[in-house]
Amino acid sequence: MNDLETATGGRPGLPRPAGVPGLGHLPRWTADPLRLLEEGATLGPAFDIRLWRGVTVGYTPEWNRAVLGDLETFHSKGSLSQLSPYLSAGVVSQDNPGHRERRAELNPTFHRRAVTTAFGTDFTDLVGAALPTGEFDAGHWASQVVLAMLARAFFGGAFAPGVLESYVAPLDSPMPGPLLRRPFRIRTMNAALESVFAAPEKGSLAELFATLDGGVEEARVVIAAAYDTTAHSLAFALWELAARPDLNAAEVTSQVVEETLRLYPSGWIGSRICTADTEVDGVPVPAGRMVLYSPYLTHRSADLWSDPTAFRPERFDGPKPAWGYIPFAAGERTCLGAGLATLMLRTAVAAFAGSDLSRVSGDGAVRGGLTLAPAGPLRLRRDV
Repeated sequence: MNDLETATGGRPGLPRPAGVPGLGHLPRWTADPLRLLEEGATLGPAFDIRLWRGVTVGYTPEWNRAVLGDLETFHSKGSLSQLSPYLSAGVVSQDNPGHRERRAELNPTFHRRAVTTAFGTDFTDLVGAALPTGEFDAGHWASQVVLAMLARAFFGGAFAPGVLESYVAPLDSPMPGPLLRRPFRIRTMNAALESVFAAPEKGSLAELFATLDGGVEEARVVIAAAYDTTAHSLAFALWELAARPDLNAAEVTSQVVEETLRLYPSGWIGSRICTADTEVDGVPVPAGRMVLYSPYLTHRSADLWSDPTAFRPERFDGPKPAWGYIPFAAGERTCLGAGLATLMLRTAVAAFAGSDLSRVSGDGAVRGGLTLAPAGPLRLRRDV
């Protein structure tokens, strides 16, 4: 390996953003990973960076199709998500055949139609009762209402007070907060889940998880993933609605949610480990290489989207680019909770229809942590 490759983590032939000699790109990744990715994207459709190991990043539809679709070549074991104690277990961390078998057990209950039938009315009631009046912080309100919906879906509303809030609290902190070990919080959450699963409420998701081998761990990871992604997405949706009064109508709720997930994909980065020498979109990828796909870059690519950084829900009146819209990943490993997350988002956004929503303070800047989140408070005002 030559000095340039050692410094920046690349291989001859692939472009590399500016790195720090001797440290590669880890300092920039730690400080502001989104800007690092954006700089890399100006260099080409695939580029190399060096974190604690060499990594190749791509964001074209062809890259996404290969990395997300070829489950034999690209594995989850050893990927970035497993750095967090919140995501390092359960179906999220499994490769086939275990992943396929567990998804077969979970998919019917988490199907979009199934969750809408089971929870749609209750979610509407919960959100309606929680609607703010006057000034409020979009992030805080979104966090509380998403927790309420998750408690209803998983437990029927009956759960140890404060346990769920304490468990997910580190997910709202900047990096490296979500990556730190949380043995007490996790043990407390596991104990509360075990108690609920001993006599799950009829019609709740606890009924399903109580029957699964490893169901406590599985449910804990699914809850963390569902909370962290949905709460931040909802805050961004309300922020954008406050600037576009013409969109605050029930008939365009679906498009507003889709555009929020495009411009602000919670899963802004994903990773896999290549298990065999291969070539993806013209880029040689050796066995053992970590590869990243980035919904953030894909969704903001001018090759796929007109005026890509503008919030324009009307763009979803037309078709989506194949493998170019991946807020919940894609293919066989599409996020298990996509249907549940979408239902929560649509329910909450639709509840604001017809009210006067305006921005008070904040700038809508984003930060890339475990998920994409607002960089600062988003203060809004709702008048009826």
